Amino acid sequence: MNRFADLFSAPRPIIGVIHLPALPGSTGSPGLGEVLKRALTDLAALEGGGVHGVLVSNDGDQPRRLKAGADTISALTRVAHEIVLASNGVKVGVQVLLNDPEASVAVAQMAGASFIRTDFFVDAMQRPEYGPIEIAPQQLVEYRAGIGAGDLLILADVQVKYAQMIDPRPLADSAAQAVECAADAIVVTGSVTGEAPAWASLREAKQGAGHCPVLVGSGLDLSNAADLLRTADGAIVGTSLKTGAYVDAGKVRALMAAVSALDSRP
Repeated sequence: MNRFADLFSAPRPIIGVIHLPALPGSTGSPGLGEVLKRALTDLAALEGGGVHGVLVSNDGDQPRRLKAGADTISALTRVAHEIVLASNGVKVGVQVLLNDPEASVAVAQMAGASFIRTDFFVDAMQRPEYGPIEIAPQQLVEYRAGIGAGDLLILADVQVKYAQMIDPRPLADSAAQAVECAADAIVVTGSVTGEAPAWASLREAKQGAGHCPVLVGSGLDLSNAADLLRTADGAIVGTSLKTGAYVDAGKVRALMAAVSALDSRP
């Protein structure tokens, strides 16, 4: 059973990212009203341009925490719920940064969303400013079941950008383990934001993932979409669709036109 394909009926789903400004409780927050206004503006641009899903993340929160506080969870739940209510069929997902997948599941379930993304799932990794990152895939899956959220999909990064493997291993092994631990899609990134993964990395991830979809998680834009999506099964797209702080509807339409052209080729 391919739950990702069941949720996203498109041949190569494109998920646009709604990068929220700092939430209440975080440094420099413009307040909940302004956060909601910007989020709904970006939703309209993404959905109007034809994306298949949107991913809501607390990207503007500084400093980022490994585990979300009550203020982050409550504010993000409110914002995600408003996005779900305002959406017109687009699938909504949640990611609580830096690494709190259980909070992502809780927020998504209470907001009526359909999926989460987690940067860290099965890989033992570290970042200089945080040290080793906690991973507990079985605990996450059990928590999801325990709160009645079994229908929520898990989009799991493997060997994600900005982090270093503690015990290096082939990307295919990480993808295979993520699938074994119930990931519904595998996400592959470049080494930094805005950098696309290498074609070889996508191929290797697909070898390990088997029938599980593999998504581009960074760096996809109008110039490389056709090449990347010949191998990948979809993409999560954020920075390249923005002009300044907001999603640019024209950029969304241009990208989706290119994806539609690719989908229509024999």
